[in-house]
Amino acid sequence: MAMALTRASCCSLARQRNPLRSIFIQNPHHQRIRFRHPLQSFKSYPAGFQHRVRAIHEATVEPITSNKQNEPQPQNWNIKMLYDGDCPLCMREVNMLRERNQSYGTIKFVDISSDEYSPEENQGLDYKTVMGRIHAILSDGTVVTDVEAFRKLYEQVGLGWVYAVTKYEPIATIADAVYSVWAKYRLQVTGRPPLEEILDTRKKKDEICNNSNACKM
Repeated sequence: MAMALTRASCCSLARQRNPLRSIFIQNPHHQRIRFRHPLQSFKSYPAGFQHRVRAIHEATVEPITSNKQNEPQPQNWNIKMLYDGDCPLCMREVNMLRERNQSYGTIKFVDISSDEYSPEENQGLDYKTVMGRIHAILSDGTVVTDVEAFRKLYEQVGLGWVYAVTKYEPIATIADAVYSVWAKYRLQVTGRPPLEEILDTRKKKDEICNNSNACKM
């Protein structure tokens, strides 16, 4: 009887010290039992799950910056780009050229929508004239417009091949005709008021600023 109690006590202690062994003892066929992590029980992920996780992991947040940046202008520029800072589609191209220009420093950017824009410093080109179509000014004072202006600008940042074909006829004439259509309707396409209304608003603003100190810092 004592021997039986001793044997039972030993078995009980063995089960407490090694709970896995008790499982094998209770398994009459002595089959091997494999323990797996709960997540390993999923043989496959739901459709698209892996790609979704990877996309979230690799996603980056692009900082939002103002279109009218006061970045330092190059001292020895080769061409000056006069652009409309209030045109959202135009600014996409301007920002691309700005980024490229960081490595070249050959383009000076001038926002004609700025209150500080001065026609006297830009070959006498006033706001209304430059709003009609793109203008660029070479370092020697030569004014270029339309597709030629784009070609000159792109050449300065290593992208001359984009507009290279527009040097030759009849491509040059066709390209200018297509651009003229865009220039004519760009305000309407971008959801802005007609040029006459914009000019009237700027005129009223100038009158208020000239008659008071409201626009002075």
